[in-house]
Amino acid sequence: MDKSALKKAYKESKKPTGVYLIKDNYNHKLYIGASVEPEARINRHKAELRFGSHRNAELQNAWKKGGESALEFEIIDRLELKEDSDVNVEEELRLHTEMWIRKLKEGANQIELIK
Repeated sequence: MDKSALKKAYKESKKPTGVYLIKDNYNHKLYIGASVEPEARINRHKAELRFGSHRNAELQNAWKKGGESALEFEIIDRLELKEDSDVNVEEELRLHTEMWIRKLKEGANQIELIK
């Protein structure tokens, strides 16, 4: 493939946007987030936690108490949107995040969110 064909294929490829959660294994609270690159965002959370610079005090305290095993990281929803789509990605992520929060709060084991 030549460069222009690769570039075109990349632009037409699906982007790995999604909703993720971080679960505190001690108090079972959940942090719900969304990103256009959820794997990269999870890695950023872990790096900030390792360096003690995470902006969320509850997550940072859990990390201080139990290290990486104190928290579970999981991508719970993937939105495979094409680059040239007219869809507002931020709005789609917001809606999917709200849907997951409702779904998790309405479940049998009503959860508490980390804010």
